This record gives sequence, structure tokens and C-alpha cells, in this order.
Amino acid sequence: MIDSDKQRISRIDLPQGIPPLIRWILARQAGLAGVVAVVAWGLAGGNAAASALAGGACGVLPNLAYAWRAIRNVGLAGEGAPANALRAQMAGEAYKFMATFALFALIFVFYKKVAALPLFLGYTSTFAIYWVALVKQR
Repeated sequence: MIDSDKQRISRIDLPQGIPPLIRWILARQAGLAGVVAVVAWGLAGGNAAASALAGGACGVLPNLAYAWRAIRNVGLAGEGAPANALRAQMAGEAYKFMATFALFALIFVFYKKVAALPLFLGYTSTFAIYWVALVKQR
């Protein structure tokens, strides 16, 4: 493989991988969604658990899309030119919004027996990890 091919491939991949704090957040969000699903299963059965997992996926996967897009070309936020970092963050937010919308649309179209309360509890539970991450930063 010649150097230009390696450079082209490195522009596609994350330059430094997903930063540890973002990996930490994504892992905890997935874990908490799993806990919500187990609780939903214990309280209301398998359909509620599946709905909670689907809601958790609606919280975690768009965040992964955001992380992938926001740091793809500029590295960690704050590196590179500020305008590039801002554009990358805005693009990441757009990816996140579109992924969230698409996932909820897929759920409501194809999962007819979805339980709304566990679905939204699974989704909103992923937000609690941001608060924990803020405390962790101190």
C-alpha cells in the first residue's frame, strides 16, 4: 500500500479512536439501558424489556454517530481550527438528530407491540449518564 492510500484511509477512520471519556459514556449508557430493561422485564415482561432496550439503543447509537462524526476530521473538540471544530460538532449533532429520528421511526413502524413507557424510560435513562460524567470530570 502506498503512502497516499494510507493517508486516504486514515482520513476515513477516526484519527485517535474514540476518546476514553466518550467510550466511558457510551458503555455506561448501554449498561444503564440494560439495567432498565431487566427492571422492565421483572415488572412487566419481555415486551417491556425489549421496548426498554430499543429505547436505550435510540439513546446510545445516535451518540456513537455523533462521536464518530464530530471527531472524524478534527480530532478531539478544541483541536485544529475553531471553525473546523464547530463545523464538526454541528455535523455530529445533525447525525445524532437524524439517527435518533430514524431509529424511533423504525421502531414505531416495525415494532407494533412496543410499550411506550419502557421505550422512553430506556431512552431517557441514557441522559442520566451525562450528569454522572460531569461529576466524574471534577
